[in-house]
Amino acid sequence: MIRVLFVCLGNICRSPLAEAIFTHKVQAAGMQAQFKSDSAGTSDFHIGELPDERTIKCAAKYNLPLKHRGRQVNRTDFRDFEYILAMDDNNLRNLNNLKARYGFADKEIYLMRDFVTETQGMPVPDPYYGGEEGFEEIYQILDEALDSFLAQVKATHHLYA
Repeated sequence: MIRVLFVCLGNICRSPLAEAIFTHKVQAAGMQAQFKSDSAGTSDFHIGELPDERTIKCAAKYNLPLKHRGRQVNRTDFRDFEYILAMDDNNLRNLNNLKARYGFADKEIYLMRDFVTETQGMPVPDPYYGGEEGFEEIYQILDEALDSFLAQVKATHHLYA
């Protein structure tokens, strides 16, 4: 089973939406037995909280169930997940600092948009301080990035639905 962790700052906006989109794509491909996903934040701001109401509304618009409570990245995540995907440079930097502190210096951490050639190095913007349109924007960004990510993982691991 291939384990994928999506990471943003507070784990109430971008990463739970990424997890929901990814889960939907995996199920639509009939590959749910081959993947497990989760999401977490690099901060402890929203531990135990439900996703942001705007995240919930955006997910509902696309019929994506959200079954998540905010949690913080921990040491075992670096051991348990083959793919850890950060939403932006700040979270990438935080994850790289944590992996060194936890003894996983060789663990590769990915930036979410690096799987789309045209957007490599670009962040998934944080919609928290904006309106609902920001959540629609991140949905579109994540949808495209996750299509590319899933295609690459399937090719790398020789997976076929």
